[in-house]
Amino acid sequence: MSTSHKVGTLEDAKLGELIAQMRESKQNVVEQLHKIIVGQEEVIEQVLITVYVGGNSLITGFPGLAKTLLISCISETLGLAFNRIQFTPDLMPADITGTEFIEEDRTTGKRRMRFVKGPIFGNLILADEINRTPPKTQAALLEAMQERCVTVAGQTFQLDLPFMVMATQNPIELEGTYPLPEAQLDRFMFNILIGYLSEEEEMQVVNQTTGALSASIEPVVTSQELLAFQEVVRQIPASDDIVRYAVQLTRATRPGDPLAPDYVNHWVSYGASLRSAQFMILGGRARAVFEGRYNVSSDDIRALAKPVLRHRILTNFHAESEKVSSDDIVERLLKDIQPPASGL
Repeated sequence: MSTSHKVGTLEDAKLGELIAQMRESKQNVVEQLHKIIVGQEEVIEQVLITVYVGGNSLITGFPGLAKTLLISCISETLGLAFNRIQFTPDLMPADITGTEFIEEDRTTGKRRMRFVKGPIFGNLILADEINRTPPKTQAALLEAMQERCVTVAGQTFQLDLPFMVMATQNPIELEGTYPLPEAQLDRFMFNILIGYLSEEEEMQVVNQTTGALSASIEPVVTSQELLAFQEVVRQIPASDDIVRYAVQLTRATRPGDPLAPDYVNHWVSYGASLRSAQFMILGGRARAVFEGRYNVSSDDIRALAKPVLRHRILTNFHAESEKVSSDDIVERLLKDIQPPASGL
């Protein structure tokens, strides 16, 4: 499809130029990341889709798979203000948002309240091991993730843009953890699963990390460019057929819905919210740009269905006893819910 057929509020020529810049910037970011990060192509793409649409993502994987390293490297390539919050059982909400304290003016003797900003005031926030802190502290992120602001002692502070939260959790460490409530899980665009590398890739990592440290990452995108790209993504058209496909996949996860197959009614307690369809379309727009297309296709929706839906489907004891995961359910839905015949 030529740029003259694109739909959007920006002029076609300007939109086409920004799309080309966005695709080139993504390639530059990936090139910088691979100076440090080995493999994990799908994980990197999903994280970058999150970044280029201005969303939040949860990264789940076993210890030692470079989850934290990946996020810190991305912040360096984008030149963003990066803050890491290590979530622990004794972490308090004020440790995240900031706190007020009484300050005395030595010249006048007058006292006033002064607000000291917490680590949430940054561009890219790493919430490391987010499920190790109680729900009260986890909830301190909710307003920031959704509204891009923080309220402390009745006063609201706007966060600088771009603003994104990347949270990590380890799936096997159940003791001393607190499951994320559904309301918070729903704020995350993706639940990105990061797995083990191949043997050759692990050899490369070992050689790379035990030898002389020489690789360094350079910023290749500015925060202002990133904000412009986030606006560009929303100009990429998605046909009604594609939007309906995303909505149907979402509705089919809900027990009792006319679109829900019998196995969903049998295995699922609660299905996905409307945010699922929104994030599939929004992520599909970014993925289309990354691949040099000016429209969202059904392939984009299918590629993003699992990371969007896996943390929004709450399975029941039937699924647990039969060893059925939310990914298994999404896999079956992708076979049963047919995409548009045109794919566009």
